[in-house]
Amino acid sequence: MAMNPPRRPSFERMEATLLACPKCRVAVPVRKRLLLVLPEGDKYEYVCPQCASVCGSTVEHPPPIISKPLS
Repeated sequence: MAMNPPRRPSFERMEATLLACPKCRVAVPVRKRLLLVLPEGDKYEYVCPQCASVCGSTVEHPPPIISKPLS
């Protein structure tokens, strides 16, 4: 029985463009703001442009480092 190679996802990362604002109570186009630089990745907040409320957050992990063997 042949082993199938693992499938790669059809996208690397999804980016939020519209989120529900808890204060305005509508979906708004959010701004992405860098909050913290952490060892495991950069933490971002998604902010409502109308009232400046935080609508969500995410941590973007850095891509894995692939080392090439020295020839």
